[in-house]
Amino acid sequence: MTDDGRRHEPLPDPEWPVDESATEYETGWYTGGYDLVEQPNGSTKRYYWAELATAVVVVAVEDDSLVFVEQYRPTVRETQLELPAGIVEAGESFTTAAARELREETGFEAGSVALLEDFWCSTGVLRHRRGLVFATDLTPVERDLDENEFLSVHSVPVSEALDVARSEAMNDATLEGVLLAREEGLL
Repeated sequence: MTDDGRRHEPLPDPEWPVDESATEYETGWYTGGYDLVEQPNGSTKRYYWAELATAVVVVAVEDDSLVFVEQYRPTVRETQLELPAGIVEAGESFTTAAARELREETGFEAGSVALLEDFWCSTGVLRHRRGLVFATDLTPVERDLDENEFLSVHSVPVSEALDVARSEAMNDATLEGVLLAREEGLL
């Protein structure tokens, strides 16, 4: 695991023997490599992985609306309307990171935050854990964007949130957050 000041989740002991584990590259944003794994039939195979820091996604409700941010995502070459999100720093809980990210990206201080769920993402290739946090009792404060964040804040009525989350220019984290909050009866 990388010690980059960000939170990374420890991996459990493997159920299948790992004959070799190699890091092939580090970018400062993620680490990539492979594990040479002995499979149940005795054969071995390289399972490639990319490790990203633990992240949090915030489902924030204010006045019967969800708080979204709009930003251009160069990796997919689209502007997306999405839930606020960010990296969990070392020593932070999901809820602490969510409150910080919400404040920094949107200019809202949450009076109440609660972890809805945390889980491994895209387990076929990623070592990446994500938490979904529900935030309410929002108070406007000063935003504090990172130098590479070019965001605009949008308010979407709860009644339209699922349609927005299912639109073409959308990401998995936003859809997961809206669906889980809706399933929990919070939206």
